[in-house]
Amino acid sequence: MKPVIIFRHAATEGPGFLATFLDERNIPWQLVKIDAGEAVPDSIESYSGMVLMGGPMSVNDDLPWIAPLVMRIREAVQKDVPLLGHCLGGQLISKALGGEVRGNPVKEIGWGDVAVSDNSEARDWFGEARFQVFHWHGETFTLPSGATHLLSSHYCANQAYSIGKHLALQCHIEMTSEMVQSWCDAGSQEIRDATASPGVQTPFDIQNDLDAKVSALQAVARPVYERWIAGLKQ
Repeated sequence: MKPVIIFRHAATEGPGFLATFLDERNIPWQLVKIDAGEAVPDSIESYSGMVLMGGPMSVNDDLPWIAPLVMRIREAVQKDVPLLGHCLGGQLISKALGGEVRGNPVKEIGWGDVAVSDNSEARDWFGEARFQVFHWHGETFTLPSGATHLLSSHYCANQAYSIGKHLALQCHIEMTSEMVQSWCDAGSQEIRDATASPGVQTPFDIQNDLDAKVSALQAVARPVYERWIAGLKQ
């Protein structure tokens, strides 16, 4: 099988549990470290799937790698190579496919419930129950044409959507305990600056009973990733 290509935009925001999941299934993957200056490839032809991770920047920033990455996203759709976007990655998919990315009314940092939309596509991806995910964002995306709404939270209406085999997430389902801890350390000033937001938790609350929270999240992520890899291009 061709490898899955994974784009990392910040050193602390790697593939996390997704990497473990792919390794367990002997699915090859290749990490492109945008944060380290590695180049976006000229084609998606050599890959079975395309994953975009998170990052602290905005898709509306004037960064040299955004335009070529947008081109690869559009190419993936044209060539039926499944896309999977986490947070910034979901926003990049929206930008590439005609949606908009703008400030969310409320910054979300920490653990919070999401509700599964009342449609068969949402239930196929996520089941029928509410569940808890990890959040760290101040912007949100609109849904591109042809997208199906999948998830919402109290503070953010658009938490996930799909277009066929392509999945875009505003929330994070890829977290490990180590990632949560490192984000709390790296983002401590951002948390302090946003304490007035009702969607922002303290580092103590975020890390309280952390292993149990992460274990529950990975139980949600596993069937989502299973469904996504079923669409990988051979």
